[in-house]
Amino acid sequence: MRDLTPTEIPIDKIPALVSARSLDSSEWRARAVASGVFTIAAGYTLYDGLHMTGGMGMTGGWTMPMMWMAMPGQSWLSAAVMFLFVWQAMMIAMMLPSSWPMLELYARVARHSGHRRPLLDTSIVAAGYFAVWAAFGCVAFALGIEISSAAMTSVGFSRLIPGAAGIVLILSGVWQLSPMKQVCLKHCREPLLFLGHAYRRGTWGAMRVGLHHGAFCAGCCWALMTMQLLLGVMNLAIMTVVAGIIATEKLWRRGPALARLVGVVSICAGLFLLFKSP
Repeated sequence: MRDLTPTEIPIDKIPALVSARSLDSSEWRARAVASGVFTIAAGYTLYDGLHMTGGMGMTGGWTMPMMWMAMPGQSWLSAAVMFLFVWQAMMIAMMLPSSWPMLELYARVARHSGHRRPLLDTSIVAAGYFAVWAAFGCVAFALGIEISSAAMTSVGFSRLIPGAAGIVLILSGVWQLSPMKQVCLKHCREPLLFLGHAYRRGTWGAMRVGLHHGAFCAGCCWALMTMQLLLGVMNLAIMTVVAGIIATEKLWRRGPALARLVGVVSICAGLFLLFKSP
């Protein structure tokens, strides 16, 4: 098979590249590496989730999770590093299964297009993808710290938190129902079409694919991740439910309908919190 162009793969050529059912040694290695990374990330997330229980009861009837509090003798910088480490492990455990079809497709395309190191280039795509979620985690930590600090110093502000959480759940639900959510979800559900436009050769080309896919995935899933942050960032039950919803939205044929259903549930939960808050 002739080499592909260094800029873009014609969409109609991709099915021919990936139609073969057999996997070569590089693709088996990619599966083995991905399985190992997932197992380590999931194991650490499980361990941390079991040990990060509890929190501080706050005025207004809500509990501040330990994730938003620096431990005695711990600087905010070290707290941020620890949060991001835990966050990234959690994101790998939650997002790798649903993002693997795109990564495996990229590995197959890389092999057929003459990459000398398809496994390395696929790893770079994954690094770009999870870099987007690391940036999301940085924003989440900064907001969480500011909100928790304000709640610790102001009783009035603390009383507003449940109502504010209700508003955020409503907005997240509205996003789940929006056309833009469906556009981002369609991108995640159709990796063939995505790679037909986004594929580029070289290290930066692989990173570009990962960043591009990560941006669309964040657009698709930010509302679900926000729900998790509000309901319990390291709560294993909530984490499992959210990860299951994300994977089902992307992989199930009725995923778009599920996204809308989750939006309705989120709006109802937000209205309940809003009217229940003092």
